[in-house]
Amino acid sequence: MSLIKSQLYQLCLTFIQNRIENIEYSLLQARQASNDDTKSSAGDKYETTREMMQQEMDRNSKLLYEAGQQKIALQQVENVEEAKIVKNGSLVLTNEGNFYISISAGELNVEGKKYFAVSQASPIGKLFIGKKIKDELGFNGKKYLIDKIL
Repeated sequence: MSLIKSQLYQLCLTFIQNRIENIEYSLLQARQASNDDTKSSAGDKYETTREMMQQEMDRNSKLLYEAGQQKIALQQVENVEEAKIVKNGSLVLTNEGNFYISISAGELNVEGKKYFAVSQASPIGKLFIGKKIKDELGFNGKKYLIDKIL
């Protein structure tokens, strides 16, 4: 595996671990707020607050599950070898940008160059999967010519 792919993998891993930590912290805060809220004389206010905290915990639980799934997906591409066709885990260098097919983590910078971490399920990720060097594809009004696949 190339050094750049290894660095991109580590940046994606840090991205997803930070996301998981932030969601876990939000869950903890919502639980504490729910537990600390004592029933006041305004019973409806208490019930409304409690319901809002429960909705927040449910939303964060869903986000935590999705982040966990992203981490599993990322771990599956850790040691993907260079290939002649684009697959999950490939680093695709084009005339219009460089794409790491892994998880949706946005723009990453390695050694002063921009790379975009995109999921194979994203619209542009789907277009890249199965393509070869010198293949062209169009996306959002741009033509991408694949120069290299690592």
